[in-house]
Amino acid sequence: MSNTRRNFLATEAILLALLPRYGAAAEPARRPVSTGEVWARTELFFGTSRPGGEVSDNEFAAFIDNEVTPRFPDGLTLLTGYGQFRGSGGELIREKSHVLILLYPPQTQDASGKIQEIRELYKRAHNQESVLRGDSYMVVSF
Repeated sequence: MSNTRRNFLATEAILLALLPRYGAAAEPARRPVSTGEVWARTELFFGTSRPGGEVSDNEFAAFIDNEVTPRFPDGLTLLTGYGQFRGSGGELIREKSHVLILLYPPQTQDASGKIQEIRELYKRAHNQESVLRGDSYMVVSF
């Protein structure tokens, strides 16, 4: 028997021995069954630091009301927290941040274009280097 195979079997035996100790279920995990629909999910990460100060809560709320809501009137989720990133000049920037979560049917008319407009408008209006975008799909039900 090769060393690789022997090491694999030894590791597997150790893991199997430890499972009951840490409360693992005796049955294998099952994938949840969902009756929902596949929707697109986009997350946008907005920083608030800018030269000369910070984007205020009122300024950000006005941006959401005037630019985001008209493009996605069916709803959104907004989370506020703190984030950090390395700026283009190499400096570490820590700032209050907002995460906007949009869920929409994948066939939504020009959703990607509307999201890109939101990003560009925020960068211009609030002197930002970037607005991070993450896209995925998920199963949703209401």
